[in-house]
Formats: sequence, structure tokens, C-alpha cells
Amino acid sequence: MLNSNALENFEKITQKTMPRENMISPGHRACQGCGEVLALAMVMKVAGPNTIVANATGCMEIITSPFPQTAWKIPWIHVAFENTAAVASGIESGIKALQRKGRIPPRNPNVIAVGGDGATFDIGLQALSGALERGHNFLYVCLDNEAYMNTGIQRSSATPYGAITTTSPAGSQSIGQQTWKKDMPGIAAAHNIPYVATASPGFHLDLMNKVKKALTIEGPAYLHIYSPCPTGWRSKPEQSIAISKLVVQTNVFPLFEIIDGELKITKKIKKPKPVKDYLKTQRRFAHLKEPEISYIQERTDAYLAKLHKMEADSGPEHE
Repeated sequence: MLNSNALENFEKITQKTMPRENMISPGHRACQGCGEVLALAMVMKVAGPNTIVANATGCMEIITSPFPQTAWKIPWIHVAFENTAAVASGIESGIKALQRKGRIPPRNPNVIAVGGDGATFDIGLQALSGALERGHNFLYVCLDNEAYMNTGIQRSSATPYGAITTTSPAGSQSIGQQTWKKDMPGIAAAHNIPYVATASPGFHLDLMNKVKKALTIEGPAYLHIYSPCPTGWRSKPEQSIAISKLVVQTNVFPLFEIIDGELKITKKIKKPKPVKDYLKTQRRFAHLKEPEISYIQERTDAYLAKLHKMEADSGPEHE
């Protein structure tokens, strides 16, 4: 595979060279403080106008396309929860077929599939797995706000342990969500695809450079983006970016990338803050007691240790 060779002359996006034109127009209908639309805007600024997007049912589809209006400046198609990756695969295959027939120029447009955690972790996992296994040249972006927010804040398999949702309420017999969050980046990486990464809108240059790498490398790429939801998380809208930074600073959501199977942590936290600092920013965790918080801290530390070991095993260039 050796797609890392494509990055030999990679020029990082800096604050000065950061693209400014957004492919999503202002005036969309996202909630105040929505971290998901901020993250999506960062992705689309890097992707630029030569892009086709397949967008699963969900918040980003609803807020950008209330009939008869659209906030998209590029070709965009709304698809069902379960088939986003399949539609993106068809778009990519159709482009190749038209190029073979000489009906369109050889310059490939970026093909991007966008889905929330429900459309990725749960309903669309089968289609995503198939597309990654077949090796289609497209970028799948998971905007993870950790529940089915568009349909009423129901839990998904991305919902964190202990979080309250409408279908995982806390009470005398429950602490809220009782299962641990599915390791979706790990599942994507297990398909042996060229590029997998995590990102947060709190670190915009890290996010945008990962989008650029994903679109530079040939083959399927998976980008998992942490996406604060004040409505579902019961957090303050003005704190979405601060929370997006804190989740990384507490190692609850480590930032890393995996290129051709080699993992590198892209934002190492020398003095991590306690997980408790992150949990207290959102009322969905307000009911948790010290035993549950300690357990979350232990699991967070264990996952980070696992990533450090993976990084060390990837080779001396990542040490």
C-alpha cells in the first residue's frame, strides 16, 4: 500500500494558509453552539469546490437542506441512514466509469461521505465496512455527537458510559448508558485502510491537516470527529470549543492518526487534566458519583496506554 509516500511533500495547513471559503453557506439552521456544523465547515473548507458529498439523514442533513432551500455550494445528495458509504462508493465508481469513456476530465473530484454516530456506529456500519473492504477512494467523515440527536437524543453505541439520554435515563436502577463506547476508529483501522484519524474542532489546524492528508492519500480514509451538542449534552452553547479542547486535554478523546497501519498520537498531553473536569461541563453526567467517575478515569487511562503501546510498536519514527 505505502500510501505514506504520497505525503513526502505534504505541506501543512497553517493559520496563514488556512482555506477561507466555506462550501456551506451561512444561514443554516443549526442549534446555537453546534460543534458539529463547525467541524463540518472545517472539513469542507479543506475539501473545496471540487467535491461531491453524500450525507446521511441526521442533524447536518436537516439543518442544511430544508426544502426548497440548501446551504450547500457543491453537489450534495441526501441519503438514508444505512447506505451513505454505499452511495459514496457508487459515486466514486461512476466517476471512474465516465473517465474511462472519456466523458469527464481525469481530475478526480473529492468524494466525501458524512454521517453521524448513529449512521456510522450502528445503522450504516455494514455499508461502511463493505466500502472500506472494497477499497473505494473516498473519505468517510463521522461527526460524533454521541447520540441520535436529530430524532430526540436517543442513545447510540457511541454514547459514553454513564451519559443520560432519553433511552438511557438515570434512576435508582440505572446510571444512564451502561455500555462503553464502541471503538469505531479501531474498527475502521482493522480493515487495513490507508488512513484513519481522530479530530476535534477545538484543534482546528490538526483537524484540517487530517482532512487534507485523507484526501491526498489514495484509497478509503476514515476521519472520526468529536462534535459537541449543547442540546443533547445539556452543555452551554458558548462552551462548545472549550469542551472540544478539554476532551483532548483529559485524554477522553485522544487525537491520533494511523497511516498504513502505523499509529501516531498527534496531540500529546504532558499534564492531562482529570476526567472529572470534562464530565462536569455537561449535565448529562451530573448524576455520576465518585465510583463511576473513577471507573471512567481508569478506562480512559487504559485506552491511552494502549495507544502509546501501538505508537511504540509502529516504529522508531513515531517514538
